[in-house]
Amino acid sequence: MSKTKAKYRALKMPVRYLINTVLVALLFIGLQLLSANMLSTYQNKVLLLVGINVILAVSLNVATGYLGQLPLGHAGFMAVGAYTSALFTKYCTWPEPVAFAAGLALGAAMACLFGVLIGIPALRLSGDYLAILTLGFGEIIRITLNNIDNVLGFSLFYGAKGLKNIPKYSDLLSVFLCVVLTCFFIHTMLKSRHGRAVLAIRDNEIAAESCGIQTTYYKVMAFSFSAAFAGLAGGLYAGYLGVLDPASFDFMKSIEILVMVVLGGMGSMLGSILSATVLTILP
Repeated sequence: MSKTKAKYRALKMPVRYLINTVLVALLFIGLQLLSANMLSTYQNKVLLLVGINVILAVSLNVATGYLGQLPLGHAGFMAVGAYTSALFTKYCTWPEPVAFAAGLALGAAMACLFGVLIGIPALRLSGDYLAILTLGFGEIIRITLNNIDNVLGFSLFYGAKGLKNIPKYSDLLSVFLCVVLTCFFIHTMLKSRHGRAVLAIRDNEIAAESCGIQTTYYKVMAFSFSAAFAGLAGGLYAGYLGVLDPASFDFMKSIEILVMVVLGGMGSMLGSILSATVLTILP
């Protein structure tokens, strides 16, 4: 395995990009063939959940494994993305692919914004204190969604009754395209100078700051980056179920995602992918 990896790394960059492009193309062709009529409805739904959970696990790994923090509010960011995307696609009159793509982007952007707003005060803390604060954020989001029925006289969230009649736009191709994009963007970020700064902060924050790294900026950046992809997963989840219930985004959902990251290995993208797949399929 190590020899194969060494040979792959020895290839020139254009050749490596070509190999990756061919592999991704083969993946999408395989997904199209599988989704044609070869999978049962149950198998199709399980694969959709696998893709969504992979995005959640890989994105949380940015904040836990690579940044070295312990946030417990990932389900809150997922809820923000899910409700934002669901409301947009439900009331948007654009063509289906455009509305779905725009809804996912809007959900990710809104979750990213919440990540910045929560990250600025939260990341001044660490360890148990950060975990408690982010846990509180996740519960505030859930309770707020559970109690808000209408906004300015317009029925939007429907409170505990849940948001219904959401267009079911999520399919295997769109979900796994988002999985590939998530892994690509996170891998690219980690290999950049921003990623090296994040890893330096994880290893020794004081030493990183003494070297001129703006620790607060990079911690908030990584935290909001993680939140954005949780929002993306939430948008896909809304398009998969067609119904949203605030109870789906409780504290145990955040713990479930954290277990996937820990089981796969903190700081291992491949481990997060494998553990999310196994823990989704086994139950």
